[in-house]
Amino acid sequence: MGFIDKLRRDISFVVSARRVLRSIAFNTPDSPITTADLLEKWADKSPDNNAFYFEDQQITYRQFNEAANRYARWALGQGIKRGETVALMMENRPEYLMAWFGMAKAGIVTALINTHLQSRALSHCLDIVDARHLILGAECSNGYDSAKGFLKNPLAVWLTGTGSARGDGAHDLDATLESQAPHALPALVREGVVANDPCLYIFTSGTTGLPKAAKLNHVRIGNIMHSFAAAVKAKQEDRMYLVLPLYHSSGGLAAIGATLAAGGSVIIRQKFSASEFWDDCVRYQVTMFQYIGELCRYLLNALETENERQHVIRVCIGNGLRPEIWDRFKTRFHLPQILEFYGSTEGNIALFNYDGKPGSVGRIPGFLAKKYRFTLVKFDVETEQPLRGEDGFCIEAAPDEVGEMLGEIDDEPRRRFAGYVAKKETEKKILRDVYQKGDQWFRSGDLMRQDIEGYYYFVDRIGDTFRWKGENVSTTEIAEVISVFPGVLEVNVYGVSVPHMEGRAGMASIVCTDQFNLEALHDYLAQELPDYARPLFLRLQPEIETTGTFKHRKVELVKEGFDPQRCPDPLFFDDPETGAFGQLDSKVFEKIGAQGYRL
Repeated sequence: MGFIDKLRRDISFVVSARRVLRSIAFNTPDSPITTADLLEKWADKSPDNNAFYFEDQQITYRQFNEAANRYARWALGQGIKRGETVALMMENRPEYLMAWFGMAKAGIVTALINTHLQSRALSHCLDIVDARHLILGAECSNGYDSAKGFLKNPLAVWLTGTGSARGDGAHDLDATLESQAPHALPALVREGVVANDPCLYIFTSGTTGLPKAAKLNHVRIGNIMHSFAAAVKAKQEDRMYLVLPLYHSSGGLAAIGATLAAGGSVIIRQKFSASEFWDDCVRYQVTMFQYIGELCRYLLNALETENERQHVIRVCIGNGLRPEIWDRFKTRFHLPQILEFYGSTEGNIALFNYDGKPGSVGRIPGFLAKKYRFTLVKFDVETEQPLRGEDGFCIEAAPDEVGEMLGEIDDEPRRRFAGYVAKKETEKKILRDVYQKGDQWFRSGDLMRQDIEGYYYFVDRIGDTFRWKGENVSTTEIAEVISVFPGVLEVNVYGVSVPHMEGRAGMASIVCTDQFNLEALHDYLAQELPDYARPLFLRLQPEIETTGTFKHRKVELVKEGFDPQRCPDPLFFDDPETGAFGQLDSKVFEKIGAQGYRL
């Protein structure tokens, strides 16, 4: 890249970054401005503008604010005090946001509960935040019923969406809210509440264990919402199409913030539908949508429709859009701008790919490196810990070398790390004495690389990358290669233990069409991947289990491994004796496990 091009690129970055920084400059920890003020600002300034579209409903900012006031009065009427927690478990609809914004008006913390959780995992989430009241969407009743017997403390359940209470002691929230006044609450209710006070608990996805409750205060929520609004240059006329779950920060803060922070509208979809996605975009005149990588794959795998090119979308923003489908996704759906970002609910690292570099999550120009304080350090896949030199300090990764992404922790608002409700979980995410004695850095848990031009690229989650034949194997990179093979709809790659062998061998779970050809796949992998990176085992599944945010679940797949007695799906093995994928039955399984058998 020439000097002039680099200069233009850096100037463009500074302009975009300054816009984001200006949007959050007002929000300091001791500020009396909270999340509730954002809603009240637009309810006062543009009361008749639509905040939400949901199915056939249109809800203005005035109606949004009045509904939040009703929720706040309900909470106060139950004796719920400032700083205490109300749990919220409800599928996507406007009432979800009305509820937690209402709690924010009273200084009450809302725990956003994953609607897919059941049994002990759900009771764990309700217990660790010490909730005494649960706002429960009727559609989630079965999940809650499965968890009741495991709760340490009983909850008062407030049911919404049915018009009447159940016969087991649950209260009718809808009827109770109707009796609450919609006008503004007395100023005394929020007196003394500051931006540093907690507002939400948002849970990690729990793909590798029980979910952890991340603590989000008003200043962080405001920063997320205003940052995304600034990044997409949001205006009141903008309409964000939301198909991601509201219980997660991607959908529930970043996506809604991109328009609500600017007085725009959110089109809320209860659940994602690939077949209706573009029809909705045309129907509601969507100007923006937020994606997750797998959502993009689902759209690409869907049949072409006329509306996929008839929309007025100007930008889509999200993370996980992999380089092998980036250009295809942008071209097929006529998308003017893709804005990939990197960040996490609880972390202090944030990147935006303002340049539109395919596959990258963004960059930080060298002259701003000290301001943002991110780093990649060399990493040992086997110990799952950063490598340290003879002096005891971490070693910075070289260009194009894979390392763990860290963010320095200090008192500057955007570099703080509030952690989780459980202190021991917070400690696990802090790495000390990285470059000097006494420093502290947030461990992202993500392996990334940075090219010579400074662009960062996501490689894999720690724990997903495994070691085989003395080499590190990235599950994400292998999945990228397999995903573009003809007939492959979805792929989930992971490592499995093999008897008498060190490390883990690669295994791929694949959802495919009738076009899928095992022999051709074997030849393709031989051309595209080195020997150590080629999956030894294949599992053909009818569908791949995902989290509510479309992340692939791997824990159970790893446990079942390639044992035909534990796997209900067809299994195949890249047999070194035949040089082809063959059926993996009990006889082959025993041969692989025999002492002395080498792969």
